[in-house]
Amino acid sequence: MDQVRIIDVKEDILADNGAMADDLRTRLKKQGLFLINLMASPGAGKTSLLLKTAVLLSETSAMGVLEADIESSVDGEKMAAAGLPVIQLRTGGFCHLDASMVVSGLDEMDLEKLNIIFIENVGNLVCPAEFDTGAHLNMMIASLPEGDDKPLKYPLMFSVCDIILVNKTDMQPLCDFSLERFTDHVRRVNPRAAIIPVSCKTGEGLQNWIAALENKINAFQK
Repeated sequence: MDQVRIIDVKEDILADNGAMADDLRTRLKKQGLFLINLMASPGAGKTSLLLKTAVLLSETSAMGVLEADIESSVDGEKMAAAGLPVIQLRTGGFCHLDASMVVSGLDEMDLEKLNIIFIENVGNLVCPAEFDTGAHLNMMIASLPEGDDKPLKYPLMFSVCDIILVNKTDMQPLCDFSLERFTDHVRRVNPRAAIIPVSCKTGEGLQNWIAALENKINAFQK
């Protein structure tokens, strides 16, 4: 029986993407542009967080957004209405962004007056964690209605993040969510990530988030 040659296509794709991501990271570092990859489930509060963050950072930083969705430009329009420089990336079925897609978006953005760019990745707890976007910081939002067991179900996502925001703390009376259990689950896969409870609705914890972000920005600029 003839032998069948097997090629691990996914490994080749990830390797090529990793090389492009490293090149992008280096280029942006030289330009003084801090790139942040924001990931979460649909409805966890990515867009709300970015709109709040833009207001809170407005006096110290110039922020732009790469907005990714499979279809529509709804979230991109919200960013534009708030006065933020934004490029909408419609992935056309892809459930994540990779480095080449990010490069395509950045090529269309006027970067000269910016020092921070957020990628709002496609709403998904699986694929976005697998692909390096070239970001200097990976972060995610978990939310109380999703439950405190998500780090056990999606360990890769939680393991790659430097900051994990726990959003919708205002819904605690309605949710069977334990921050202590959640933290224990996260620590099984990621002992280093900062875990910050917030509510984009009430503003609770947002100053803690901004302080953590500014620390990361300052470290990047050194």
